[in-house]
Amino acid sequence: MDSVTGDVYRAFAEREARGNSAMYQELAERTAGDAELLGRLDELPDAKRQPNLLFGAVRHLGGPVTEGWPAFHTWTVERWAEVSATMLERRTQTNEAGRCATLLPLLASLPQPLALIEVGASAGLCLYPDRYRYRYRYRYMAGTGTDGAVDANSAAGSAGSAEEFGAAGSPVTLDCAVSGPVPQLDAPRKRLPEVVWRAGIDLNPLDVRSEEDMRWLESLVWPEQTHRLERLRGAVQVARAEPPLLFRGDLNATVRGLVAQAPAGSTPVVFHSAVLAYLSPEAREEFAATMRELPAHWISNEAVSVLPTVAERLPRPVSAGSGLFALALDERPVAFTGPHGQSLEWFAGA
Repeated sequence: MDSVTGDVYRAFAEREARGNSAMYQELAERTAGDAELLGRLDELPDAKRQPNLLFGAVRHLGGPVTEGWPAFHTWTVERWAEVSATMLERRTQTNEAGRCATLLPLLASLPQPLALIEVGASAGLCLYPDRYRYRYRYRYMAGTGTDGAVDANSAAGSAGSAEEFGAAGSPVTLDCAVSGPVPQLDAPRKRLPEVVWRAGIDLNPLDVRSEEDMRWLESLVWPEQTHRLERLRGAVQVARAEPPLLFRGDLNATVRGLVAQAPAGSTPVVFHSAVLAYLSPEAREEFAATMRELPAHWISNEAVSVLPTVAERLPRPVSAGSGLFALALDERPVAFTGPHGQSLEWFAGA
């Protein structure tokens, strides 16, 4: 059926859910062709029609997202007042600590100690890269020369090998498949960043001490991805030991003030993952212009088309449906990453 909202759900089913969640793929495909549910969704603001928000709201309210389309459809339509109220109140704030595995090589390479500032921080679980353990699994020889040939002198590992290190006793171990000459992973330099201050900005920050807020985060984890649920619970445990400093506000209105609060002698680092896509192109450019002026490093980890200055410097294009992010330091792309931190493909010469 001809519907902009239907197109969004079809794209979600094909590009995001396929291969990751058969349950959500079915629900998205069936929603895309259901006039009744699309009509109800179309009554919501554009930003509140997202598949992840709908499915997360139904899960949060105890609805059936794992029992097939008929049960989901009947329950959602009958409880639409509650579902839509939850969608209007909440945001898709997937707080994936796994992304720290792709951020770590950059963070460890900067002058230490660091003052971390995350924009779009949700509950702040990505502000603890020094409190997690990491397991990097090599997909092929990791060291390459600038011509793409394997450089045995710079190789950190080979196919099938793994490097594990990090905070002793951490309840969280982040797995990441790597390729390319990833810095900081060879044994002599392997280290965690030293973080002396951490803060975050979000339009609706979540409190790790709030059971209701954490239940919302759990509702956003796709039903088949039990490993992500376990990781989330471990990361919450880490954050509760030292709750993050989070500020409610718009990133463009708040980031300057937070950078100014970074402790003397630290290196301020502003970072974000899967955040700028929710801004208008004008707001993204405003943020980019601000970051170019601030005395801070800027790490972006976004879909490849989100930041034009990064996209135009990528060594090769990727298909629109790949789901890959582009990791960049001060607008210089260094790697392609998996959206949940599951993979890291470092560029030769980066």
